[in-house]
Amino acid sequence: MKTSGVLCLDSRGFHRMQYYEWGDPANPRVVVCVHGLTRNARDFDFFAEALAPDFRVVCPDVAGRGGSDWLEAKSDYGYAQYASDMATLIARVTERDAQGIDWVGTSMGGLLGIILAARPRAPIRRLVVNDAGLLVPRAALERIAQYVGGDPRFPSVDALEAHLRRFSAPFGPLTDAQWRHLAVHGAVERAGGTWGFHYDPAIAAPFQGELADIDLSAYWDAVSCPTLVLRGAESDVLPRETAQDMTRRGPRAKLVEFAGVGHAPMLMDEEQIQAVREFLLAS
Repeated sequence: MKTSGVLCLDSRGFHRMQYYEWGDPANPRVVVCVHGLTRNARDFDFFAEALAPDFRVVCPDVAGRGGSDWLEAKSDYGYAQYASDMATLIARVTERDAQGIDWVGTSMGGLLGIILAARPRAPIRRLVVNDAGLLVPRAALERIAQYVGGDPRFPSVDALEAHLRRFSAPFGPLTDAQWRHLAVHGAVERAGGTWGFHYDPAIAAPFQGELADIDLSAYWDAVSCPTLVLRGAESDVLPRETAQDMTRRGPRAKLVEFAGVGHAPMLMDEEQIQAVREFLLAS
């Protein structure tokens, strides 16, 4: 694994977006993996390692998360800025080969993938949308708004992990090593020796005020590349009827559901990894 960074432009100047690379840097088959709202690039370590023999895998920390800079203007936190940053990243990682990239996005990363893939001349060749859809219900957004932007502190990483296991149980039946991985790479030491989650609480800016359904149906209908939709069978962010609708319109995606999982499948176990790997290698 290699750690790199790229400078991106926001309303107040430039910020650095950190990203991790796996596999042969000369491989023209590039997969960009983008995490969920409060998560970070290291969520994809298991997945990236599995794909590295066949792909160059690039996993960014979206601005305000992990090792990337926090944005000075908190109103910049949103899909317009994230899309601009990803365009910069795609230009960087395809500078030696202009064939484009494959996209794997979880939750927020999936919505961002839909938005980008819908644009004319989009460089996304194959799209994987992990537990996100053309419509995100208001009820799910209201649930997310109850915790995003919070800044809980813990006396140790062990305590943070215990909280994560309770709060993120919908991730599914992860191993002890996988929970530990998510905790360690999602934690940061604060002043006074306490531990918190490694993101800027201001990423909650889009969730302030009255919320409404996120309707990306016009974007979805404009997507034309081969598309795979993954869904946790117990997800409230991607209701089953919405997922089924995504198989009938737009790119007419293939749908794979995982039992015993809510929001969102973490792409850490063999079944989930293999479903994506087979789809990406089918091109």
